[in-house]
Amino acid sequence: MTTQTDFPAIHHNQQLIETYFKAVWNEGDLDSLDNLLTADYRNHSASIPNPQPGPAGLKPIVAAMRHAFPDLQYTIQDLIVTPNNVVARVVMSGTQTGDFFGIPPTNRTVEVAQINIERIRDGKIAEHWRLTDELALMRQLGLIS
Repeated sequence: MTTQTDFPAIHHNQQLIETYFKAVWNEGDLDSLDNLLTADYRNHSASIPNPQPGPAGLKPIVAAMRHAFPDLQYTIQDLIVTPNNVVARVVMSGTQTGDFFGIPPTNRTVEVAQINIERIRDGKIAEHWRLTDELALMRQLGLIS
């Protein structure tokens, strides 16, 4: 049950996640990760195996995604916010003009649904889980029919 004392944390967490998607993923501001993530941040759904903890582990993933999709945009569809967690239903879109984790450029535009779960600790993102509609992504990139 949410209490009145939870409202400041809920408001902060909503702003934190909105800033995270806008600054990091949409604008490519890697330095902002130092302020948004805990030093021991864990990415449980990384695109690369065993990323380093903390902001240093996410920066190369964001850079690789933005290299593959220079026009990358995440549009938040829904947020479920609690004092300790945020669930974000988003749509990732962009045109793949660069290497995408070993997939050569296809010059195709994608629009893919994701669910992201972020655990918040001390006002920062401490853990991350993601579920992406990878079948839709592979179809839109023309890799499968």
